[in-house]
Amino acid sequence: MRIAQIAPLLESVPPQFYGGTERVVSALTEELVSRGHDVTLFASGDSITSATLAPCSKRSLRLDGTIRDSVALTTIELARVFDRQEEFDVIHNHVDYFAFPFARQNRTPMITTTHGRLDLPEIRNVYEYFAEAPLVSISDAQREPLPGGSWLATVYNGIDLSLFNLHPDPGKYLAFLGRISPEKRPNRAIEVARALGMPLKIAAKVDAVDKEYFEHVVRPHLSNPLIEFVGEMGGQG
Repeated sequence: MRIAQIAPLLESVPPQFYGGTERVVSALTEELVSRGHDVTLFASGDSITSATLAPCSKRSLRLDGTIRDSVALTTIELARVFDRQEEFDVIHNHVDYFAFPFARQNRTPMITTTHGRLDLPEIRNVYEYFAEAPLVSISDAQREPLPGGSWLATVYNGIDLSLFNLHPDPGKYLAFLGRISPEKRPNRAIEVARALGMPLKIAAKVDAVDKEYFEHVVRPHLSNPLIEFVGEMGGQG
């Protein structure tokens, strides 16, 4: 099967540091290639893949300090995908609703795995307007804000098990790995650590839009010896 994978441009595939969606796209792409599919990955130019890479930016946008408007490059990325739609049997979209207007005007089937938030009213409006868009959820609970969505299936995020080691004995500290933002709930991790009296290591990136949240919600707790902020970590951290 000829498959186009549309990845976000904010991080490379796989990400050099933290990047949840891009890491999922990488694992899926590599598995599809290993099973004999002809996969074209539309992603940043610093991505590493065994698929055919169609670079849509020189490098991941978050690491490129010259880019001020990521939506502009995402729009061009989507135009490039649908300009080549006849080359693919299916298009797999990982950039949420940005691709919906393109898909409505084209013939090649597209599915969208929903990686972003669905609970905001303005976002629900978009999904309701493009109600015909076939959707794949990453958990059953994710569907709750959009019960009327065109859900095809739930496909949990896959991981490469070779990258993880099992340690059966209990650890000595708790860990928060992700992105500092209200929806990721680092404040809840802090509450749990303090209630249990266990050290917490927070390994996370802080995007510009979330700096105020970090300063007001997370930083005040860093004076507590139980709470440690270690910054952003990559896959080898």
